[in-house]
Amino acid sequence: MHVIGTVGLPGSGKGEAATVARENGIPVVTMGDVVRQETADRGLDPTKDHGKVAQALRDENGPAAIAERSLPMIEDRLEDHETVLVDGIRSGTEVDAFETRFGEAFTLVSIEAPFETRAERVDARGRDVSEDDGGEGLAARDERERGFGMDDAMERADVVIENTDSLEAFHERIRTIVRGGAETASESTPGSESNTEVHQS
Repeated sequence: MHVIGTVGLPGSGKGEAATVARENGIPVVTMGDVVRQETADRGLDPTKDHGKVAQALRDENGPAAIAERSLPMIEDRLEDHETVLVDGIRSGTEVDAFETRFGEAFTLVSIEAPFETRAERVDARGRDVSEDDGGEGLAARDERERGFGMDDAMERADVVIENTDSLEAFHERIRTIVRGGAETASESTPGSESNTEVHQS
């Protein structure tokens, strides 16, 4: 059994990591889906009210509310798969919930990139980077995520990926982790031409 959690600010590459996992036959539990479903259940717009509902869930049910709702989904997938990837951890409290449930079988991966790089990626996929058009800008999204305690979660990562080079290099790093675990990833260092670094904390 191996549960891999990913943490990172918007545009860092968490979605790409989830795509690689799926391509390798590893099921993905997206914590954001828990929030989107709750947003829809409350009759709100998931594209506009996602952040508000995420905060409301934590206010109403405690800071680990979303992680706790995802646990049955993870355990269900572990019945048929050796490895599950959990996409979108946002706080040290959520890390605590996964470490308590899965112990040493849980690996936390922090995916990191500078603001400018992330802004380019968010812009390329059509997401708002500024608030000029009424959307939530990237800086505001960063602030909201950090408000949940993301910095604490990132500092506790077992493996850190500096996702600043090519998409292919990043995909290879994720494949190494999902196929071989954190130990293999920390031993596999990129070539001198790559800035997609992997190190174990």
